[in-house]
Amino acid sequence: MRFKPAFLALIAISMLSLSIWAQQDASSWRPVETSFGRSGKLQPDGAFKFSMPRKDLNVTVAGTAIKPGLALGSWVAFKGDGGNSMAMGDLVLIESEVEPVMLKLQQGGVDITALHNHVLNESPRVMYMHISGHGNATKLAQAIQDALALTKTPAESTAPAATQKIDLNTDQIDQALGHKGKDNNGIYQVSVPRGETIKEGGMEIPPSMGVATAINFQPTGAGKAAITGDFVLIASEVNPVIAALRANGIEVTALHSHMLDEEPRLFFMHFWANDDAVKLARGLNLALDKTNSKK
Repeated sequence: MRFKPAFLALIAISMLSLSIWAQQDASSWRPVETSFGRSGKLQPDGAFKFSMPRKDLNVTVAGTAIKPGLALGSWVAFKGDGGNSMAMGDLVLIESEVEPVMLKLQQGGVDITALHNHVLNESPRVMYMHISGHGNATKLAQAIQDALALTKTPAESTAPAATQKIDLNTDQIDQALGHKGKDNNGIYQVSVPRGETIKEGGMEIPPSMGVATAINFQPTGAGKAAITGDFVLIASEVNPVIAALRANGIEVTALHSHMLDEEPRLFFMHFWANDDAVKLARGLNLALDKTNSKK
């Protein structure tokens, strides 16, 4: 089938317009990047997200040394315009950082919405502090940066990250899981949004702001992987998902809330296993089948 030149030109103009719009939209967050002292990235769903991996921590879980991308990734994301924004995030902290960070955040007008574990049997002990804020994005970013300054979270590196080939058959994982992931510096990461719209304070929360099920695979050799992440669930899905995970050799390590006023009410279920990666992907797929996740 052949398209007329005028039609092809229209497509080209539309694509260029979308590209220019994305650049302009990303550039509008420059003052926030300046306040935060880091570079963010515009997400496909419109959120502007900062990643702060805890590369300073050497953590083992059940004897397995874990990479920052598996379970040690602090992040903060913004949605809205500069003067009327919503911010959400998850800060990875060691125990001695919890109290000073909490105090500094509250002084800066940022709410703490949860504080808890995500994994078990880790060394050293790691805590996860979920945060939320509404208002001027630049001021929120400054308040969060002031809190991060009280931790040993590394500054943003300007050196290009060393590429690491992922030692897993990701095609087989995709097929078994029913969802396609991406390689993030040696960690295979899968994000599965929920089927319904999630809101807080009347504002829609994009999936990239922590309301999509997250599944991470870290190769541990011979086709095996350590897996962790969290299922995002409504109340009626909690126990069916627990049963599906446990029946497939996947341990449930935490069940709790991350937010305070979301609609519908959500529960976050964290998990852990270290076994054949494709076998675990099949088990995770059976658990996803118990949820209202996008196919």
